[in-house]
Amino acid sequence: MGQHRRRGSRRHRLLAPSLFTALSAVVVATVVAGTHGFDLSDATAAGKEARSPRAVAVAPATSPAATTAAPASPAPAADTTPSRTPTPAPSATPTPTDSPSATAPATPDAHSVVLGATGPAPADNRETATVGALFSGSVAPGNHFCTASVLHSATGNLLLTAAHCLTSADGVTFAPGYRDGSAPYGTWQVTAIHTASGWSEKGDVDEDFAILETAPSNGRKVEDVVGGNKLGTDEPFGATVRLYGYPADAEVPNLCTNTTAQQSAYQRVIQCPSYPSGTSGGPWINTATGDVVGAIGGYQQGGDTDDTSYSAYFDHTIAELYDQAEAAAS
Repeated sequence: MGQHRRRGSRRHRLLAPSLFTALSAVVVATVVAGTHGFDLSDATAAGKEARSPRAVAVAPATSPAATTAAPASPAPAADTTPSRTPTPAPSATPTPTDSPSATAPATPDAHSVVLGATGPAPADNRETATVGALFSGSVAPGNHFCTASVLHSATGNLLLTAAHCLTSADGVTFAPGYRDGSAPYGTWQVTAIHTASGWSEKGDVDEDFAILETAPSNGRKVEDVVGGNKLGTDEPFGATVRLYGYPADAEVPNLCTNTTAQQSAYQRVIQCPSYPSGTSGGPWINTATGDVVGAIGGYQQGGDTDDTSYSAYFDHTIAELYDQAEAAAS
């Protein structure tokens, strides 16, 4: 798996003797104090994965290098994309064969959209239908723990979510278009999880994304029923996206449209209110291209406040993961 090439920063330079002495004192005080202070788990404890007895996942331990890769507070930079060779995206998204209505709009109504405002996602909509909730156990109110979306592929059975959402596929079910206790399109069992080596080996927040395989349901693949979103890579940080997510304490997905910014070299940030636990894995769909360019996760496992969300940047790393997942699912 290809890894990000990190840019140099002042963090790698030698500290002045006085500063080194001061930091040494802080480290000693931290050890004496116990598990707080610089405990790596504190940086991601809030996150946006629903933490309930029903959730099957525990995020991998985050390494010191991964934690220091992002600043302690959001500091959006200029709209510049990391310099690398763009990866060709998969072919165009197919039209769903089973949609709620033959006249249902392809995307939410773009008229009168207030940027940065959050509300319920519309029902009977082809894009909304590709977004669903992940369940541990029965598909019932209160059992969903993260958000996922259908990723367009030749195999027709792939989903996109955050890597920190789950470490096992056992008993995990995906319900696209879920709302109010109902799965209008059916449900699909998750059978395999694909993550980048940076995440699986050291919990790198810049690779906090996962591609899931699903088994056919009643002889039908999930993309054949609801369609899928094309993977977008190397797209500008300053994109306007539709952000979806299922709050753990709600039975209807949230939708917010806003422009993203660059939080760090490999992290996007967006300001959208009311994205609490449960929204991890929710897709960021570019309003101009229709590509999915992010998933709630990454820094602070997606954000430690409800109003700010993050995503690892989609570049060659997820493109290579996509190719591997598609080959494995064939």
